[in-house]
Amino acid sequence: MSDHTAVKAALRAQHIETPSWAFGNSGTRFKVFAQEGIPRDAYEKIDDAATVHRFTGVAPSVAVHIPWDKVADYADLARYAREAGVRIGAVNPNVFQDDDYRLGSVCNPDPAVRRKAVDHLLECVDIMDVTGSRELSVWLADGLNYPGQDSIADRQARLEEALATVYERLGEHQRMLLEYKLFEPAFYATDVPDWGTSYAHCLELGPKAQVLVDTGHHAPGTNIEFIVAFLLRKGRLGGFHFNSRFYADDDLMVGAADPYQLFRIMVEIVLGGGLDASAGVAFMLDQCHNIEPKIPALIRSVLNVQEATAKALLVDTDALRTAQREGDVLGANAVLVDAFSTDVRPLLAELREEMGLDPDPVAAYHRSGHAEKIRAERVGGTAAGWGA
Repeated sequence: MSDHTAVKAALRAQHIETPSWAFGNSGTRFKVFAQEGIPRDAYEKIDDAATVHRFTGVAPSVAVHIPWDKVADYADLARYAREAGVRIGAVNPNVFQDDDYRLGSVCNPDPAVRRKAVDHLLECVDIMDVTGSRELSVWLADGLNYPGQDSIADRQARLEEALATVYERLGEHQRMLLEYKLFEPAFYATDVPDWGTSYAHCLELGPKAQVLVDTGHHAPGTNIEFIVAFLLRKGRLGGFHFNSRFYADDDLMVGAADPYQLFRIMVEIVLGGGLDASAGVAFMLDQCHNIEPKIPALIRSVLNVQEATAKALLVDTDALRTAQREGDVLGANAVLVDAFSTDVRPLLAELREEMGLDPDPVAAYHRSGHAEKIRAERVGGTAAGWGA
C-alpha cells in the first residue's frame, strides 16, 4: 500500500488497547519504585487510559485485571469509562497470586483449587457480560519446577477440561484469547509454553478460542513474524500483548529493544489482512513501567506501534511480490528495508492534525500540566500496584 490517503485511513482505524495495570506502581522481584500521581482505584486507572486516548486518538479501550480492578458495580465502571471517552476492553483473570495456586490453578492436582480457578474465570465472563467486553484474555502461570513433580499429561487433561467449561460459558460475541509463555514462574515445564500448545487447545475448543501472542514470551531468536503469519492464515490470531524484551519477559515499551522486529511483525499483519476489522486482531499493550512515568510511556508505546504500522503500510507490495517470484533475494529484502527506513513522523503528524490532535502527543502531554495535576490531586489513599 503506497497511497497516503489509504495509509492514513488504515492508521485512523487501528485501535491500540492500554492495560489498566500499566498505570499502577510496578517493579521487579527486587523493588517496586513508588511514583507520585498513581491511580488509587479502577476509576482513576480509567481516567489515565482516557488521557492516553485523548492525546493519541487511537486508544479507545482499556483492559482490566480482576481482582486488581475489582469494584462493587461493574456496570457503573463501564458507564464511567464511556463518559470518559473509552470503553472496557479485555478482561484478564488472575489465577496466579493466591497461595492456593502454588502448584497451579486449573492444572493443580487438587480438584478444590481447580474449581476455585474455574469459578474465577467464569466470574470474569460475568464481568464481560456486564461491561460489554468481548475478550477473555487468559494467561496461566501453571507449570512445574522439578521433573516428577506432577504428571505432564494429567495436567494437560485438567487444562482441557477447565478451558472447555469456560468456553461453553462464552456468549455469542465473546471469545477467549489463550496466551502462552516459555517459562516463569515455572522453570522446568510450563503448561502453555508456546504458540503451538495454545493453537492446539484453541482448535479443540472451537472458533471462539484464539491465540494471544505476547511479544516478550518467546525464546531468544524466535521468529515471531512466522508465528503471526501462520496464525493469521489459519484464522486463529486473536491478538497481541505488545511489549519489548532484551532477554526475558521484560515488559518494556514496545519497540524499545528492536523496532525492526516490531516492523517485521506489522508487515506480516498487513500482508495477511490483519488490519481488516473482519480479522478481529486485537492490538493490546502489556507493559510495566517501573522507572519511567506511566502515562507518557504508554503514549510513546502507542506511537511506536503506529510508526511500525505506517512503515508496514508503505511496503511496495507489487515490487515485493515481483522480487519474490523472480527469486531476487536482495531485491525483496531491500523493499522491506526501504519501507523501514522511511521517516513516517511527518505523515503521522499530518494525520493527527486531521484528527484534531496535536502532532506531537508526548510534547502535548508534557505541556498540558496533567502530570502536575494528578500529583496534586492523588494524595492519600493507597496507590494501585501489584496485587491491588
